[in-house]
Amino acid sequence: MSTAVHRRYVAFSDAHYAGNLVDGAYALKLFGDVGTHLAIEMDGHESLFAGYSSVEFLAPVRGGDVVEAEATLVKKGNRSRTVAFELRVICRGADDTGRAEVLEPPLIAVRAVGTAVIPADGTV
Repeated sequence: MSTAVHRRYVAFSDAHYAGNLVDGAYALKLFGDVGTHLAIEMDGHESLFAGYSSVEFLAPVRGGDVVEAEATLVKKGNRSRTVAFELRVICRGADDTGRAEVLEPPLIAVRAVGTAVIPADGTV
């Protein structure tokens, strides 16, 4: 099974809601980035994302978090790729002083499954 992983600090400027919450689109953007990384490693092409068959928002993502986005190949067709995504919070701010803690185990925040397609002629 092929997997790609990205880690990122979530800036407080990315928070849009009370409690420093980040919107769900933030996770989907990260899934796009890590899915593109996976496609390049597997196929030598960025691929075209066709859509999600499921998205589950399981826990909050907040400004000050460190997150890990993972894309894992689930199924490979002739041109289609089914990919499972998971966003985990691996570090979280402990208080307003800048202290933070490593979460062990990480907090699973978002899960999704989507389909990417490699164009037949390799172009968009």
